[in-house]
Amino acid sequence: MAEQTAYPNRTSSTSPSAARPSRSGREILLNAFDMNCVAHQSPGLWRHPEDRARDYNTLGYWTHLAQVLEKGLFDGLFIADVLGPYSVYGGGSEAALRAGAQTPVNDPLLLVSAMAAVTEHLGFGVTAGTAYEHPYPFARRLATLDHLTRGRVGWNVVTGYLPSAAQNMGHDDQMEHDERYDHADEYLDVVYKLLEGSWEDDAVVDDKDSRVFADPAKVHDIGHEGRWFTVPGHAVTEPSPQRTPVIYQAGASTRGRAFAGKHAEAVFINSPTKELAKQTTATIRQAAVDAGRDRHDVKVFAMQTVVTGPDDAAARAKYEDLARYVDPEGALVLMSGWMGVDLSRFELDEPIGDLESNAIQSTVETFKKASGSDEEWTVRRLAEWVGIGGFGPVIVGGGESAARQLAEWADETDVDGFNLAYHVTPGTFEDVVEHVVPELQRMGRYKTAHVDGTLRHKLFGRGDHLPAEHHGASFRR
Repeated sequence: MAEQTAYPNRTSSTSPSAARPSRSGREILLNAFDMNCVAHQSPGLWRHPEDRARDYNTLGYWTHLAQVLEKGLFDGLFIADVLGPYSVYGGGSEAALRAGAQTPVNDPLLLVSAMAAVTEHLGFGVTAGTAYEHPYPFARRLATLDHLTRGRVGWNVVTGYLPSAAQNMGHDDQMEHDERYDHADEYLDVVYKLLEGSWEDDAVVDDKDSRVFADPAKVHDIGHEGRWFTVPGHAVTEPSPQRTPVIYQAGASTRGRAFAGKHAEAVFINSPTKELAKQTTATIRQAAVDAGRDRHDVKVFAMQTVVTGPDDAAARAKYEDLARYVDPEGALVLMSGWMGVDLSRFELDEPIGDLESNAIQSTVETFKKASGSDEEWTVRRLAEWVGIGGFGPVIVGGGESAARQLAEWADETDVDGFNLAYHVTPGTFEDVVEHVVPELQRMGRYKTAHVDGTLRHKLFGRGDHLPAEHHGASFRR
């Protein structure tokens, strides 16, 4: 495939907003956004000579990345996942396989122990779906990781969106959208009952003289009988440092936001414009209030990709170099999966204004606002936009400029921090640690040392366990 060089404008150091410093506001939180695959959000960039994504199936890649993030005082590594190939584009997985677009993909949970062994503070947000695994064994896996990491684990709860995953698990298709969340509500209730209410805090006696390890009177069967699950017994794991890991969520629909208001402690949003990010953040915070919680009981992380270097010119040159490696077909594979529309049915240079799809039209309007351009959009241009950073925004600038732009995003949208996606890995994160983190610290917008304790305590400063007003806390004894 010929290399492409003409790409739509991204946010850059030359934008008017980049010149306005922002020295007030709360501390910015940072997660690295990765996936156990070769092409996560920037399809085609695995071909770049500096990219090491091909090493995704080695422990060395992940332990090195964890140490880079620990050095940069990142709050966590957020690991995405899908259970099935992107098969909307072209009606099959062939294009996804050619592009390596989130296929092949390995399990994210199995990475955590190795990374925890080489770090002391980094948190780990792992994605796992509620649709295809029973909550009883899954609760044990969560508790196991929370023990092994000394409380540095979070769970990104997803209900699934790829038809291929449902089909490979023996179903004709996924459950209806809102029903998936109803199912997930019960799934989490089972997890809460097992991890919060099954074992009392002092159930483990560990008394060698009396030959009693755990007091049976303080371990309780949960007796759950619901629409989807029946779990009569108790958890087989003793309480871990957090009991329930930090709950992440990323649903953007009305039902998804209600689910987040009830369960989520951190929400991941993917909005290409500040306007949309501000609106989404406000609705998430209101959902928390509607669920009887404080509006700031939920930390909101917005997706960003940062292309940076020692100065603005170097960052722009780097972006132009990266653009040469973008795979437009791979980008359309991902967009088709995200939108539920088969973009292979259209010619690459066909104006999108001629395409009859509400999903496409709304997406293009969003990108027009993000790019500040009313120029005609084609399918190819849409693919080129997505090629670096996926659906999210991209900041291009030297360390000082990139830091200022992140601060402006935080101040103008009310997000608490960012999930930083990579263009090449681990170079993207190494660049942020070297060039952007020191500037954020100079601005007083980023921590200068790690906070001790569990991931929940690091994020909220209020202890290790779910707060009393959280739905999951109602299952405690």
